[in-house]
Amino acid sequence: MPPPVTHLEQSRDDQDDLVFLEEHPAAPAAAPGARNVWRIMIIDDDEDVHSTTTFALGNLDMQHRPLEFVHAYSAGQARELLKHEAEIAVILLDVVMEQDDAGLHLVRYIRETLQLHDVRIILRTGQPGYAPEIDAIRDFDINDYKTKSELTRIKLFTTVTSAIRSYEQIRKINDSRRGLNQIVAASTELMSLHGVQNFAAGVLAQVGDLLNIEPNGVLCVLECPDDGCRELMVMATAGTFRHLHNITLTVREDQRIHAALELALTQRRNIHGPDHVTLHFAGKASRDFVAFLDLRRALTEIDERLLEVFCSNVAVGLDNVELVTHLHNAAFYDQLCKLPNRTRLVEILDATVAGPAREDATLSLVDLDHFAETNDALGHQFGDMLLIGVANRLQTELGEHVTVARIGGDIFCVLGDSTQVNPRNILALFQRAFSIDGQDVQLSATLGLVRLGEHEGSGADALKDADIALKRAKSQQRAGHFYFSRSMGVEIRERVRMMHALRTAFGQNQLFVVYQPQIDLETRRPVGAEALLRWQTPDGKFISPDRFIPIAEYSGLIIDLGEWVMRTACRELVDLRKAGHHDFMMSINVSQVQFRHPHFLDILKRALDDSGAPPEHIELEITESMAMEEPDLLIRMLAQIKQTGVSIAIDDFGTGFSSLSYLQRLQVDRLKIDRAFVTEITGSARGSSIAEMVIQLGRNLGLAVIAEGVEDERQAQILQALGCPLAQGFLFARPMTASALDSWLSNDALEGAAP
Repeated sequence: MPPPVTHLEQSRDDQDDLVFLEEHPAAPAAAPGARNVWRIMIIDDDEDVHSTTTFALGNLDMQHRPLEFVHAYSAGQARELLKHEAEIAVILLDVVMEQDDAGLHLVRYIRETLQLHDVRIILRTGQPGYAPEIDAIRDFDINDYKTKSELTRIKLFTTVTSAIRSYEQIRKINDSRRGLNQIVAASTELMSLHGVQNFAAGVLAQVGDLLNIEPNGVLCVLECPDDGCRELMVMATAGTFRHLHNITLTVREDQRIHAALELALTQRRNIHGPDHVTLHFAGKASRDFVAFLDLRRALTEIDERLLEVFCSNVAVGLDNVELVTHLHNAAFYDQLCKLPNRTRLVEILDATVAGPAREDATLSLVDLDHFAETNDALGHQFGDMLLIGVANRLQTELGEHVTVARIGGDIFCVLGDSTQVNPRNILALFQRAFSIDGQDVQLSATLGLVRLGEHEGSGADALKDADIALKRAKSQQRAGHFYFSRSMGVEIRERVRMMHALRTAFGQNQLFVVYQPQIDLETRRPVGAEALLRWQTPDGKFISPDRFIPIAEYSGLIIDLGEWVMRTACRELVDLRKAGHHDFMMSINVSQVQFRHPHFLDILKRALDDSGAPPEHIELEITESMAMEEPDLLIRMLAQIKQTGVSIAIDDFGTGFSSLSYLQRLQVDRLKIDRAFVTEITGSARGSSIAEMVIQLGRNLGLAVIAEGVEDERQAQILQALGCPLAQGFLFARPMTASALDSWLSNDALEGAAP
């Protein structure tokens, strides 16, 4: 251990010779932890060095701040102090203390273990022979190395001042780096927040972190700046300003804050006060944002610069959040009525069916009856106002706990407790007229409902089930309602399954056409055949046309199927004519869906042209109910078909309560007596009279008549006696394939019973 040092010596040549005596008291230290001081740590096992150093520097200011001293009398004591002492700027460290290299070991501990890289270290030794190696000075970032005899008062002041300046520059650089990293992290974190209000609250919190203070302020948005209203709406608050949350900030609420915010808005920049800062976020958004924060300390130059960068980032973030909010609203909310749309409703439904509320919840679709007619008659603008009126009534009168959504043009959805969401409550809302633009409009609605407590599946499944119930309600009675049941779901799933199977069957040639001969009752010779579609599965089972034809019509597959049947029948007719059967008529069934297709006439003409079938030997069969549903449209369509040379027959005649006036205008060629009336010929006088009436009507109108479903000889004889010339049925022949038909027609024994 070196001898005690009682004073610092100065060389005789120096002008600032001073002897720092022990008896002089040390300068008083600044208050611990004060931010406006430079903290100097003296580590030396000689108490005299502590007192003389403190006396030499204690009354001096460096960089406009006084010095504060922290004392350690051994390397071990210094280790413990450095674990807790903060913002040490310079360490004056004796190299030789407990051991010869105790100072250097302490330097390694400071840099590597405590990770204190900002603090400047000045090594001092009273024994020049104990100089550290150059590598140690470089590797441990030692600021200076001096023998104690070198450190006169002026040199000590100069050395410490240089170290403090280095420390200040390093802190500025590190603070800037830390602040910039924090700004980047804050920007990332803020962008994860949804909604402008959440973003605003996050901004206040991030400013507090950036300045290392508790956030205590308010962030406002200037509403309608272009209109001159200058309303400052509070978006977020923190600290003692929480009482201002979600209000319009006026001079009366807080004159000091209002004046500061207005100044920042007017000058469009950040303004730094003695105890506060006002931040302006100059983005491209349609609204201006500004924040006021109380401060507990003055801001440094670095703080102010970091705030400028932070505000620029936040301004961009606010623009993005407003854009994201707009996109979110466009994606999840109906832009006309401001209600949740289908996508958002499915999310709400998913949450509902996954929670306890599902047991008592009901989902109802509300379809406005005949809204399209109202929209066309009064205009789309009026229709939009009517939809808004319906949305407002549903929202205000069903209660705040009910979710109202708009999922289609004139379809709303209501979700809530069954005590509120039920047919009685909802339909009652449509008992009163809607007053729109000075006009009273009376609307009705049809409902499809699902009790979620009985539902299994996702929110999207519940919505599908409600749609199934709605379709059932609309098919039964408008202005009514229908609850979904499990049996309906089974029925729909079976239809969907069959629809997919039908598409597959059509693609794999499982469908085929058969032909049932039509017979002249007098000669019992064939005069034609009806083309019929059949489906046989790979396992040999036949699917009834009554099951798959409606599904083909519903799915639209009937368009392709119908064209294929038409082409197949035309080709078969051509083949029969080549075989010598020239006076043969081919009848082809056409569904309503086919007739409504805009290109049906072109499909017919192409089938005739491609096959070479003579149009005068082709007959299209349409149902009576189809003829009566849209007679004017059908009259025009049939007139165009007749121009091709093809004839028209009305199938199932007598079941659709035809209007005779329309029948005359349709220009049809043949009436087909429904099999139900043929069956009743031998069972009741009424059946016989209806068949007789149809035959007589055909004779009076100059139309051919054919009876279908003839199964026994007595029926054939009665029909012939009544004057019916033609018939088809199992009595004569069952439907058969094209090859079987060709053989059957070639058989000489044509007058025998059905094979």
